[in-house]
Amino acid sequence: MPVTSRPALAFVLGGGGARAAYQVGVLRFIASRHPDLAPGILTGVSAGAINAVHLASRPGSFADSVAHLTDLWLGLRIDKVFKVGPLGLSSRVSGWGARLLSGGSPQAPRVRSMVDTAPLRTFLEGALQPDEHGRLPGIARNLHAGRLDAAALTASSYTTGRSVTWVEHREGCGVLGWQSPTPHRESGCLRLDHVMASASLPFFFPAVEVEGAWYGDGGIRLTAPLSPAIHLGARRIVAVSTRFAGAYDDAERRATGGYPPPAQVAGVLMNAIFLDLLDADAVRLQQFNELVDRLPEGERGSWRHIDLLVLRPSRDLGRLANEFEADLPRAFRFLVRGLGSRQTRSNDMLSLLMFQPDYLARMVELGEADALARADEIDRFLEAGP
Repeated sequence: MPVTSRPALAFVLGGGGARAAYQVGVLRFIASRHPDLAPGILTGVSAGAINAVHLASRPGSFADSVAHLTDLWLGLRIDKVFKVGPLGLSSRVSGWGARLLSGGSPQAPRVRSMVDTAPLRTFLEGALQPDEHGRLPGIARNLHAGRLDAAALTASSYTTGRSVTWVEHREGCGVLGWQSPTPHRESGCLRLDHVMASASLPFFFPAVEVEGAWYGDGGIRLTAPLSPAIHLGARRIVAVSTRFAGAYDDAERRATGGYPPPAQVAGVLMNAIFLDLLDADAVRLQQFNELVDRLPEGERGSWRHIDLLVLRPSRDLGRLANEFEADLPRAFRFLVRGLGSRQTRSNDMLSLLMFQPDYLARMVELGEADALARADEIDRFLEAGP
């Protein structure tokens, strides 16, 4: 008997670079207890887009898909994400310096990013198996088989300044219109370029051209991370954040005793851009649910109560990154130490780029352990009706 999707259930996977390995640990635990689970809606942003697309495109059961995703993350190395050779890194750093000192002269080197992510594209080609046009045929197969209702990725347009969500669902493909719950037919189906664009960390990773416009990390302008799932009809949402549960405890977060180094400032900015917005969106959804619950059934119209379960790390992943900093490739380690990575105790910036096998394995273990600690709550949520 084929497993059909549960259209009311959505998984929302946020950003966080290498921290997205934590999501894999959470998914691994869920799959161990609910191997035939088939969430109807999968949305992702930044590195979470990679996880969401993988689940949306893989054949087999939910447990099989998560097992394959886990193997991919545990086999990842930093040189499979971007080039870390000393010549390449030094040429890009010197290129940025020359361009700054030249005052933007046309003769200055044209450098698009701090690192070259060609290895990541190669890695994802092997993992996602796109066709010759870059499309991801596995998504269409799962939609046709009834295992999936919709998959959505969000990126930020450097051309228009807008947040754009590309959707592939049973009725076709398009860009999600925020004034309408159905996608506008303005775009082709999901492709590898969409994944690369959503995962493109600003400044560090190069922007990606999609249909004549340039896009970067989806977390930059996505002020409401739950919105894509809600607009696609979700009634229950499992959101996996990579933001530490005690992140707002000032005493716990005291990261440096002197003037903050660039690594600390960059970490705060990246948290504000990529990770903090889910918390605010969750509060808004809770307030909206309270309003809906007070209305009589006959007066709710299209408004509906949407259950939300947010899962997040029990440990500061930035502080944890410090334990693995010494194992980074020498040239890249030299570069990040120049930004002050050794002067901060909570290395949020470094944790986004820590594609080290030992760090990734620790993220998976932590995600699994944190989910185990909330096993009864997760089971009740997944087994309940909308």
